[in-house]
Amino acid sequence: MTETAIKPVHVVGGGMAGSEATWQMARLGVPVILHEMRGVVETDAHSTDGLAELVCSNSFRSDDHETNAVGVLHQEMRLLDSIIMSEGDANRLPAGGALAVDRDAFSQAVTARLEAHPLVTIVREEIPALPPEDWDSAIIATGPLTSESLSASILDQTGEGELAFFDAIAPVIHRDSINMDKAWFQSRYDKGETEADRTAYLNCPMDEDQYNAFIDALIAAPKTEFKEWEDTPYFDGCLPIEVMAERGRETLRHGPMKPVGLTNPHQPDIKAHAIVQLRQDNALGTLFNMVGFQTKMKYGAQTEVFRMIPGLEDAQFARLGGIHRNTFMNSPRLLDKQLRLKSQPRLRFAGQLIGVEGYVESAAMGLMAGRFAAAERLGQDLAQPPETTAMGALIEHVTGGHLDAGKGSFQPMNVNFGLFPQMVAPSRDEDGNRLRGKAKGVARKKLMAKRALEDIVSWRDAS
Repeated sequence: MTETAIKPVHVVGGGMAGSEATWQMARLGVPVILHEMRGVVETDAHSTDGLAELVCSNSFRSDDHETNAVGVLHQEMRLLDSIIMSEGDANRLPAGGALAVDRDAFSQAVTARLEAHPLVTIVREEIPALPPEDWDSAIIATGPLTSESLSASILDQTGEGELAFFDAIAPVIHRDSINMDKAWFQSRYDKGETEADRTAYLNCPMDEDQYNAFIDALIAAPKTEFKEWEDTPYFDGCLPIEVMAERGRETLRHGPMKPVGLTNPHQPDIKAHAIVQLRQDNALGTLFNMVGFQTKMKYGAQTEVFRMIPGLEDAQFARLGGIHRNTFMNSPRLLDKQLRLKSQPRLRFAGQLIGVEGYVESAAMGLMAGRFAAAERLGQDLAQPPETTAMGALIEHVTGGHLDAGKGSFQPMNVNFGLFPQMVAPSRDEDGNRLRGKAKGVARKKLMAKRALEDIVSWRDAS
C-alpha cells in the first residue's frame, strides 16, 4: 500500500496527546489531518496558538527511570521515538532530578516539526461535535479544555452524566524581583548530577509565625467561584493551594511547603518551619514558577498573599494563577483496549480526556492511540503493550483496571508503580547485604522499572 493510497486519519486537538498521535502516525507513513481550534477560537488557559503548549507547569516531573514510574514512562516514550520527549530533552532546563522545559521553545519546536512533515496537514478550525461519519478513523485529543459543544456531543453519544472537574494554574514570577538575601538556590537533598540540577530551585523559608499568618491569609482571601460548576470535583493531584490549606493547618507543611532536605545558607543553624519552592520556567532563567501553588484566589488577593512569603515581598508576577475546568470520560466503561469508543469504533480518544493526569501521561496515550490507528490503517494487528510497562499499565487503568465504585469513582491518574503488576522485593542487595525498610522498596521499584523497559523493547521490536 503506497502512502498516497492511504486515507488520512483525523486528529482533533493539537495539545500533548494530539501532537504525539500525529507524529507517530506520520512517521509510520500514514497521512494525518490535525485539527486545532487555537488561532481561531481561544481558551481561558492557553496564551499562544502553538501546538503542545504547556499550561499548568513546565515540568515533566521525575526523569529517574530506575526508581520512579514517570521516569520509566519517559524512557519508554524515548524508546518509541516520541516527539514530546525528544523536544523535551532538546529544550530542557535545570531541575534537579526532574525534566523541566522552556515552555515556549518546546512548543515552537514541536509545531515546527509537525508543520514540516510532508504527511501532516494542520487545519485551524473548531470541531464542535463528534466527527462526521465519513471520517472513518479519528482520534479525539481535545484535552482538559474540551469545548462545551463537543463535550455535549460526547455525552450524548455515551449516555454519561458528566465530564468535568476543576484544575488550577500556578503563578510565575520574574527572577529579578526575588530577594536573594532571604531566598537561595538548592534542590531538595542536593539531588542531581550537575551543579545546575543541584541548584535548580529557589527556596523561600518561613518560621512558624510567618507560616501561620500565611495560612490565615490564604484561607480568608477572596476566591474565584464558578457556580455553574459547583458539583464538579477537584483532582487531588492538582489542588488549589487554598483548598489544601482548608484541609488542615499542617497540610501544606507536609505537601508543597515541606521543609525537609534543604539548608538555608543565610541561617544554617535555624531549621525553617516551611519552605516555598520556585522552579525555573524559561531557558533564560528570568521566570520562576511557584511549585505546587495552583490557586483560585482572585488576582488582587494573590499578589497580596504571596508577597507575605519571605523573599517575595516585592515579587513581580509574569502570570498570576487561575482556575479552569478539565474534562475526562468514564473510560473504563466507554473505551476498549485499543482506546476506541465501544459504541463507535471509528473514534479513538487520547490524553487527559480519557482520565490520565499529567503532560507525559497525556502524550503517552496520544502515542498509543496514534500507533493503534496507524496499524489499523496499514492493515496490521497491534496488541497493547504488556501491563508490566508504564504504557500498558496506563491503558489497563483507563480501560479496565479501575474498580467501579459508582458515580464519580473513576478519577484522573498519574502513572505510578501501583498500576504495575507487583514484584517481590529482593531480600539482599548485590553485595549480599540484607535489605530493610525503604531500601527494600527501592530495590523492588528497580526490578519493576527494569522489567518495564525490557518489555517495552520486546513489544516494540515485535510490532
